[in-house]
Amino acid sequence: MPLIEIGQALPERQYSPGTVQLFLYNAAIWNAHRIHYDLAYARESEGHPALLVDGPLQGDWLTQLLYDWMEDADELVAFEYSNRRAAYVGDVFTAKGEIQAVEGNCITLLLQLVNQQGQATTVGRATVRKT
Repeated sequence: MPLIEIGQALPERQYSPGTVQLFLYNAAIWNAHRIHYDLAYARESEGHPALLVDGPLQGDWLTQLLYDWMEDADELVAFEYSNRRAAYVGDVFTAKGEIQAVEGNCITLLLQLVNQQGQATTVGRATVRKT
């Protein structure tokens, strides 16, 4: 097992979602809410400045961060996330993680997705069993 220390950061990932990615993602999860694909509706009916990036997509980005860091035999044993603020097409998001605790071969990680202003749009926590 590679050296694992409390406070150690995971390699970051960046995301810049576009309208096509949102459309395809929402089609795949059968989400027909217009705030994710109809800009006029999002602005005029819901009062948003741009199309909204789905909460589940942001959670998926956090899991991608974890899977990039994990080794093939590692096991993701717990994962949770919470969306904290609106995220919009045009924003640039950085997925970050940090080791919070090490208990034997179980690692607890704190996760977050931040926009270009450094505001957390999504926060999470995970437990990984290292081999």
